[in-house]
Amino acid sequence: MKELKITTPLTVEKVKELNVGDRVYLTGTIYTGRDAAHERMTEEFEQGKNLPFDIQNSIIYYVGPCPPKPGCVIGSAGPTTSYRMDKFTPFLLDKGLKGMIGKGSRSIEVVEAMIENGAVYFGAIGGAGALIANCIKKSEIIAYADLGAEAVRQLYVEDFPLVVVIDSKGNNLYNIERNKYQK
Repeated sequence: MKELKITTPLTVEKVKELNVGDRVYLTGTIYTGRDAAHERMTEEFEQGKNLPFDIQNSIIYYVGPCPPKPGCVIGSAGPTTSYRMDKFTPFLLDKGLKGMIGKGSRSIEVVEAMIENGAVYFGAIGGAGALIANCIKKSEIIAYADLGAEAVRQLYVEDFPLVVVIDSKGNNLYNIERNKYQK
């Protein structure tokens, strides 16, 4: 396990360097989206419309941030439980998504799509939304403003602290650590 600083875009070469348990400080542009946004993106793509951002080598953060206090870029921005996006995730990975940020485990279908597409799943610290918000330097709603907190945002982050929970080889930190204690 190592500590790395990486910047977006999250290319295949960068993904291959990441291993389960690595601590990562991410800088660059990422996008937000929760289940309502994922469902709408999928439906619109099936209707022949474009996705609301260039998904190639991008990262989606599963978050529904609180409104910002005066003078702040964003309110508390802690991760959402990721499994709610699982039915839409393989589709987005097939379209070029390379990273996801959230909390909690993922389905076998998502892990298989990650391996097939060379993608990584990062864990952000649940319960630390106010602290995480300090790493977000810019926030702009770029799609689905009617969804409120679940709108798609473009964020610019600096040294966003993450852990590689599932790497592109399918190694899963939840399983590894659980197995240590089941003996």
